[in-house]
Amino acid sequence: MSQHQVWMTMRSMTADPSVKSQKLKAGTLKRIFTYATPYKKHIIFFLATVIIDAVLIVTTPLLLRKLIDEGVIPKNSILITQLALLVGGLAVLDALFNIVGRWFSSRIGEGLIYDLRSELFTHVQRQSVAFFTRTQTGALISRLNSDVIGAQQAFTATLSGVVSNVISLVLVAGTMMFLSWQITLLSLALLPIFIYPTKWVGKKIQSLTRESFDLNAKMSSTMTERFNVSGAMLVSLYGRPESESSLFRARARRVADMGIEVAMLNRLFFISLTSVASVATAFAYGFGGHLAVSGSISVGTLLALTALLARLYGPLTALSNVRIDVMSSLVSFERIFEVLDLQPMVNEKPDAKILSSGSTEIEVKDVRFSYPKADEISLASLESVAKKEIIESGEILKGISFTARAGSLTAIVGPSGAGKTTLSALLPRLYDVTGGSISVNGTDIREFTLQSLRDQIGVVAQDPHLFHESIADNLRYAKSDATDDELISACKSAQIWNLIESLPNGLNTMVGERGHRLSGGEKQRLAIARMLLKAPSIVVLDEATAHLDSENEDLVQEALKVALVGRTSIVIAHRLSTVMDADQILVVSDGQIIERGTHSELMNNSGLYSELFSRQDLTAN
Repeated sequence: MSQHQVWMTMRSMTADPSVKSQKLKAGTLKRIFTYATPYKKHIIFFLATVIIDAVLIVTTPLLLRKLIDEGVIPKNSILITQLALLVGGLAVLDALFNIVGRWFSSRIGEGLIYDLRSELFTHVQRQSVAFFTRTQTGALISRLNSDVIGAQQAFTATLSGVVSNVISLVLVAGTMMFLSWQITLLSLALLPIFIYPTKWVGKKIQSLTRESFDLNAKMSSTMTERFNVSGAMLVSLYGRPESESSLFRARARRVADMGIEVAMLNRLFFISLTSVASVATAFAYGFGGHLAVSGSISVGTLLALTALLARLYGPLTALSNVRIDVMSSLVSFERIFEVLDLQPMVNEKPDAKILSSGSTEIEVKDVRFSYPKADEISLASLESVAKKEIIESGEILKGISFTARAGSLTAIVGPSGAGKTTLSALLPRLYDVTGGSISVNGTDIREFTLQSLRDQIGVVAQDPHLFHESIADNLRYAKSDATDDELISACKSAQIWNLIESLPNGLNTMVGERGHRLSGGEKQRLAIARMLLKAPSIVVLDEATAHLDSENEDLVQEALKVALVGRTSIVIAHRLSTVMDADQILVVSDGQIIERGTHSELMNNSGLYSELFSRQDLTAN
């Protein structure tokens, strides 16, 4: 038995048997075959090479039998030469078919990985923000990596393994029975001695592998959390580096120890199986030798039988666990389909309209909103802690109504938890209203395509996100074909160009993970520049100056004066001094508008607004 055969046997025997108990959904197999359709010709040629390879496995020992019986023993040198050349030619042919088969296998496997990953990535991008607030990123990435590769195995390793092993087993066992049924039955009787040690070692390796995967996942999670900028700062500020290192070393040590155990078990596995195969061969030689001496079989037949014997146990043991191999691949497919079947919470109509740029009036009419339940937006298998939620969020917004005229500035203020940010998320349809409607120029925003709606809305959040790329790349995320002159113009308008110009690499400066190489005010102004490049008709500012010092706040406010000119603006503000010039101010409390008017009107009302303003004014003094 070759080392490759032993490895394939071990792979089969150490597969997780728990998948056998899983029930596949109806229609899963039919759906899988739709992914195979584009590669139908490739699969046919691939299986042809597998079948030919299996036939050559039997052909070579039979030729060796003929070479011994009809060439060596009768001393027929011409036939010896012919058969030797034929055996060598078949070996070369077998190698060529292996190369061709590998090419087809790669085309099928890599093509399938490409198709599944592309479809998954595109589908996940269509999910609502609510999906990402619950999903564990690592679990989602695992679907795009581990499960996709597991599904690919169904069309390469598993498919070829089953076909190859079945054909090899039938041909080898049939040929051996034809040559000598006595030696064949003896060989099959020794099979349990071959399988039991394999099962034992397989379970041990399986247990260690599971623990190793778990520990590696924990170490990966630790590194991800500790090595990002925020995590590294927390560890440094709270002085826990030695404690973190100690915990990491303990896990890494256990993984290393398990690696040694697995390596020794693998060696034990290889030695035990080759030893059992050698013992079986010795039995075959001993028993077959007596048959050859008595004239029941020829010497060439004996040599052919022992050569075939080495090719008997591998397919038998692999096929004894074929259900595990097949189910492992099918379960990977099902886990992928589970994500693909999760419909986005926010969808557009088939006949959706295009929202064009220009003057824009917003009407919010009796808007009500409740956050969706977990089973409506996410999958339990993608959440780190999947517990059924008993308490629902309740109604966050309770009949909000207002009109924002084209080119006007509407400020939304109120205490924390009043529903201000939730209201701003409804306009670009990050969520959909559960009651009432939001209209733009008299048309419900659900009538527009998502792309055209969001193209006309520019958002600057309290903590704007920047990718770990250059300043130019982050800016061009709003307009991919923007020229350097356009970037510079936007940065000047956003009061950030003087800083960028002073940097050694200018626009090519890397901003670091989440933009941590920039200050809060610099990130805000860069986000404003990005929004200006987008040139939207509507601007939403969500606490854009909440955590800035007075100097940075002045710069950001100066940038916003340019950014908001001619645009319909919704500004959520904590600092009331920043919205005193708003065309209308809406005071929200407990999901309802309790006051509305200009700054002077609200101050004269002596309500919540005037109370909040006075409190902030006192704090400022």
